[in-house]
Amino acid sequence: MNRTRSRTFAVDQACAAAVEPARAAAEEIARTGEVGEHLGFQTEGERVVTHYFACLDRAYRGWRWAITVTRASRARNVTISETVLLPGAGALLPPAWVPWSERLLPGDLGVGDLLPTSEDDDRLAPGFTETDDDSDRQMIFEYGLGRARVLSAIGRDRAVHRWHAGDSGPHTPLAHAAPAQCSTCGFYWPLAGALRLGFGVCANEYAPDDGKVVAADHGCGAHSEAAVVAPVTAEQPVPILDDLGYDLMEEGALAVGSVEDEGAEPLGHS
Repeated sequence: MNRTRSRTFAVDQACAAAVEPARAAAEEIARTGEVGEHLGFQTEGERVVTHYFACLDRAYRGWRWAITVTRASRARNVTISETVLLPGAGALLPPAWVPWSERLLPGDLGVGDLLPTSEDDDRLAPGFTETDDDSDRQMIFEYGLGRARVLSAIGRDRAVHRWHAGDSGPHTPLAHAAPAQCSTCGFYWPLAGALRLGFGVCANEYAPDDGKVVAADHGCGAHSEAAVVAPVTAEQPVPILDDLGYDLMEEGALAVGSVEDEGAEPLGHS
């Protein structure tokens, strides 16, 4: 079995002893008083040594000046090769850099912005890939008319989770206050394929989700079967019929239809 071994170099004594020239080089690039004690050295290659000095700048605590010196073959004089400020153990560092494509959030894409996808995007699959569900095939079989890539199973599952947990899912105040779910609404247009049972498009122009994908268990007040109840106002009192009330009348006191007793109250319910 082959094993890769890192080459080790012998310490060049002339380069290792060049502490003061290295300090002078550090003081040239640093401000006055920012170069501290010598922290040691490290052999980088043949006749190449890097000296480390403490950085006293309060803004760079834990950092250190790294001065690399070298010497030509058979030469006695040591020259400065590189000067740089490097972080040491416990140094305060910025957060790891994240590519711009991974920092984007929904809604960040504006007019004219382009968001290219990588060739190995796991949300997409080659356009000639056939799915298990015949109704969910996303390709055109005529030669030259098919798409290069289509939605993969991973991309579909991520979309399902995102839609169901978002504003068009069942866990929103709008859905909780709805009279019924979208699946029972006449304006609910189910999607085709594998997503048909769980999602559809709202086709109600007065609904807040008009033209958007909504979960089947989402809902809003614009449901097609929502009952319209007129509010009761003081100008429109609700009539109440009392079926149990009655009046006591003396026997023979009133003849029904008598002209002589037009001012008497007829027998009836109160």
